[in-house]
Amino acid sequence: MHRLARTGGTAELLRWLAGRAEGWAGLVGPDGTVLHAAAARTAGAKVPDVAGLVAEGASALTERGAQAYSLDTGAHTALLFPLSAGDHTAPVLAVVTPRPVAAGLATLLADVVLPLSLCRQAETLERKRRRVDLAESRGREAVLHLLMTGQLSVAQQVAGALRPRLPDPVRVCVVECSGDGRDEVARVCADADGGRSWIVRCPVYARHLILVMPAKEPEPGAVTTDATVAARVGDCVVGVSEPVPLADTATGYRQAFHALAVARELPARHARFGVSPDSALVVGPAGRRWANALLTPLLTHVPRRPQDPGSQELLATAASWLAFSSHATDHLKVHRNTLAARLRLIGELLGLDLHRLADQSALDLALRVRATPAPACTPESVPDDPAGPGTGKAAQGLDEILRRPAVQEWADRQLAPVHAAEETLRTWLRCEGRLGPAAAELGISVPGARKRLTRLETVLQRSLLRPPSARYDLWLALRARDLSASA
Repeated sequence: MHRLARTGGTAELLRWLAGRAEGWAGLVGPDGTVLHAAAARTAGAKVPDVAGLVAEGASALTERGAQAYSLDTGAHTALLFPLSAGDHTAPVLAVVTPRPVAAGLATLLADVVLPLSLCRQAETLERKRRRVDLAESRGREAVLHLLMTGQLSVAQQVAGALRPRLPDPVRVCVVECSGDGRDEVARVCADADGGRSWIVRCPVYARHLILVMPAKEPEPGAVTTDATVAARVGDCVVGVSEPVPLADTATGYRQAFHALAVARELPARHARFGVSPDSALVVGPAGRRWANALLTPLLTHVPRRPQDPGSQELLATAASWLAFSSHATDHLKVHRNTLAARLRLIGELLGLDLHRLADQSALDLALRVRATPAPACTPESVPDDPAGPGTGKAAQGLDEILRRPAVQEWADRQLAPVHAAEETLRTWLRCEGRLGPAAAELGISVPGARKRLTRLETVLQRSLLRPPSARYDLWLALRARDLSASA
């Protein structure tokens, strides 16, 4: 009994009892509701419909306040023992066995009450612990979601009930684990940095942990958290962002995700983001005005019904979908039909075809520009064209932004590492980032196209095949180069 209590708990104990009684064993509530049950597997054992029988016995036991109760019905006997003699709300152990009752069975049931009661208490406590852990995990996930959508003050208010405090500035770290080892890796991460990081289980990728770490550099000679985790967990991969303000956590996450793609190809299995600056930083004030003009229909949207999504929900949906593609349903906790309906509405409001990579890139840039503090934008000395951004179609206004010198320099830096493989990149982007059509146009197999893009990920130090992907930045860079060449 004690071995079964330690290894199998309530379920195994009841299964064993049913076998010993050659009948049925279960836990029953005071009102006769069956909570757990097991039936004997003995060939030919015929157990009657026990629901009414145990309900009658449990009711009689509760009314009389007895320490045990038996009820005979023709060929079977029901034996009932309360798990707690002084608690009328406690479950009752009920066993239905063929007559005559085997010698010693009643004593055996009296002996099993204590380990069974302890098992049930332990399982109840474990369920409560799991609910607490789940609530804390969901709370941390909510804080991360608020940070990713730029709602800094609300995120800090929610995070105030948890520990540790949100640091500022931060480095974002993405740890890719193997199998279902996230809980153990989370403990390693907490131990590696002394519990200073905000650790969240990624709601999109089941093998990822996201760490929001203080941006302070370690002391000379000290090993960084990412290197420590990679060394202590032999099958994990770690990517780390540049230092960013807490309000710019979304940018830090994208950088860490790109660094993760690089780290997969390194023997040390950890890497830090090394490509900058962000495209949102080089568009200048004119780019900010273009982004505001493009997003105005979305920012000013008023839903027709209270249950319809408002502008903030639509902005969060657009940002999540651009970052995670179809996985946005996991990030936003919505049904795929809800996501599709919101995306249709966003496309209608903005006049964009969100099936096209060009329009996706324009929207992604506009959202990132809006999320970037205005003083961080590169100053623009060239006067704006009065008929430029915001007065025509989104594509025409974007072309004016991409012609500016700062953007041209940014594009050259982005594309410099892929000069020899630019045709592969162009073909993939021209095919809307789809591997099948790109492979057909290149005249190679789909695995061959995937290998080429994987090599490009290493060269670019950016993720291409898994979202968040650098495809939007690369499309913008190629468009800027084409506009420069045609000038």
